Amino acid sequence: MTETTFNYCFDFPDGRKKRFLIKLDSKTVEYQSSGNTPPDWALLGVARCKCCKLDLSTHDYCPISANIADLVYAFKDTASHKPCLVSCISAARTCSKETTVQEGLASIMGIIMATSGCPSMSILKPMACFHLPFATVEESMYRSVSAYLLRQYFSHQNGENCDFFMHRIQEHYNEVQQVNEGILKRINMTSEMDADKNAIVTLNALAQILVMEVDEDLDSLKRLFS
Repeated sequence: MTETTFNYCFDFPDGRKKRFLIKLDSKTVEYQSSGNTPPDWALLGVARCKCCKLDLSTHDYCPISANIADLVYAFKDTASHKPCLVSCISAARTCSKETTVQEGLASIMGIIMATSGCPSMSILKPMACFHLPFATVEESMYRSVSAYLLRQYFSHQNGENCDFFMHRIQEHYNEVQQVNEGILKRINMTSEMDADKNAIVTLNALAQILVMEVDEDLDSLKRLFS
């Protein structure tokens, strides 16, 4: 397979439907862009994140903003609390949930932001191939910490400086929060309603919770290994 796909379907009580097909390169785990010309709010120099590592001379657009632009446009007039049936269809399984637009969008935004080529979000990229729609806070923490420690294992195999005690994980997730805040500023420039905005707020809250949990020695997960 050259692509990993996630087909997200939003079915509303009034019969309206919205469909979004996410394609990831199976080797690089990078998001396959639609090829549409991004809007001006996606330009790299607009509301640029504090931690941005991309060079303005070689990148015209923020890769995350360019890749979520179609999604933002599609939901710019939708309230976050609007009920719908959201389904995520992949080669492995189909997951469906009666939920809100906000939760469905947070699930899509999370996978696109992790795989768009933003250096600060690369810590989340390995989880994209094992995407878990509608993950709970505890599931998100478990997956994030497990993926981080697995990364350290492979770093150790390569003779690199590894961080098995997770001293640097907070630094990485602080950058994730900065990116979330930067993307939120951009969306505020174009979106009238709050569905996509609150989706980013939800993702940012998860990053904040993870940092706090690491500060507390992951006590909420420790019981699983008692």
